[in-house]
This record gives sequence, structure tokens and C-alpha cells, in this order.
Amino acid sequence: MRVLTIINVPTRYYRQYDADYALEAPAEAFGGWGVRDLPLSLEHTAVAVMHAIDAGSREQYPGWFRCVEYIPRSYDIARTVFPGLLQAVRRSPLKLVHIAAKGEYCQSHPGYRRQSAPEGETAKAETDPVWQELQRFRADHVFPGAHNAADVKLGRPQVDFLADAKPLAGETIVESSDTLFDWCRQEGINHLIYAGFAINGCLMISPGGIVDMSRKGIICSAFREAVTAIENKESVQGEWNKQNALWQVALLYGYVYEVDAFVRALDAT
Repeated sequence: MRVLTIINVPTRYYRQYDADYALEAPAEAFGGWGVRDLPLSLEHTAVAVMHAIDAGSREQYPGWFRCVEYIPRSYDIARTVFPGLLQAVRRSPLKLVHIAAKGEYCQSHPGYRRQSAPEGETAKAETDPVWQELQRFRADHVFPGAHNAADVKLGRPQVDFLADAKPLAGETIVESSDTLFDWCRQEGINHLIYAGFAINGCLMISPGGIVDMSRKGIICSAFREAVTAIENKESVQGEWNKQNALWQVALLYGYVYEVDAFVRALDAT
């Protein structure tokens, strides 16, 4: 029988109980965030770096930066958080997998795994002129905005891995949920801990993201300091959308880890 390497890691979880109906807002009685040392199997856990992309500069694509306001935060996180985290993972028994956004930028790397079959098609509603008009309005007035669309279109084909998140030789790169799950089965992985951008957008719903992988039975967790979120006018000062997304991860999918505590636990092995 294979002997597992199990370490205890400080793990953040959320106590979504007990509502007190004597209060005006019963949820205010919830236990909220807690931290406990919980086990982590080094053989069955992998760190997933998702959509850590270099989108160029604001000077190159001003329209893209006007509508994707988290790009500068992602650059800061990649520069200040990723090196220590990824170095610790690479010197440990943990596996590391890179989940790329769709595009040719990842396909020349030696670790790229091409899909063995097209990802399953999802049936879609029929469109009509009203549908088309509503979609045009969203593109022009919700995101990205009519005056930003050209820069977004120019920038997307030019993306690359951020320098501090670039895969090393021998590290796996995937683009789809099916390919990632095949890799997880081959490697015996049942727990993915995500880093990357953005946790309430791509990391949640894009191919290889938390929603798809949790449906396949994978525990999906996140690093608190190694993610950022899409913020809005009302949320950005406190990064409240990021806080809400981390709560959602802890409630529905897995756990939240703090990078420094995680690295210390790895290095202690």
C-alpha cells in the first residue's frame, strides 16, 4: 500500500451557522471565518496557476485597461506573491499545473497537453433580432464599452504567461476542464488549490475553473493573497468582491489558504 505524505496546514474555513432569528439580521450570528490545522496529502494535491497572463501595458492597450481594472493588481501579485509560493511548491512533492486561457500563446511550451477530443458541446438557445440587440447593448454599455472594444480585440491575441508565472520544463499546461481532469486522474489529484486571476470570473467559471472541477469531485480551494477579483465602483476600495468570492470558495467548494502559512508548512516537511 502506498504511504501518503500528509502535512497539517493552517486552513481557513467559514462557519455558515447558526442563524439567530432574535436578531434583525439572523445571519449576523454566524460563526464566520475560522482557522484550523487540517491535513493535506502532498500526493493528492496540486497547485493550479490559472490565467496568469501578461496583457501588455496600459500604454499599448489603454482601452483594455479601462475595462479590466484588475490587470495592475494581477501584475503586483505575480511579482510579489508568486515567486515565493511557486518556489516552495517546486521544491516540494506537490504537483503544479498551469491552466491557460484559450489561445496559441501556451501551445508552444513543452508541457502543453492538447485535448484528445473536443470538449463537450452545450446546447444553446436559438437567437433572434431582440437577442442580438440586447447583446450589442451589453457590449457597448456594460463591458467592454464601445470605445474600448478595439484595444481588447488587439490585445487578446498578444497575451503570454507572466514572467513570474511562466511554466518550467516538465510542468503541465492545459486549456480545458476535460484535459485538466484527465491529468488529475492520471496523477491521482483530488484537491486543487488555485492561484490566478480573477477569482470571481475566470477562476470560477472558465474551462478548468472551480465550478467545472468541483462537479467532477475535486476539492477546489484558493490562496488568499495569490488571487484578485473583478471589482466594481462600489466594491473596489475594500476589494469586497474578492472577499465575497473567497467566502464562496470556502462555503461551496473547498478552503482558503494563506500563502505564508502554507509555505512554512511545506518547508517544514
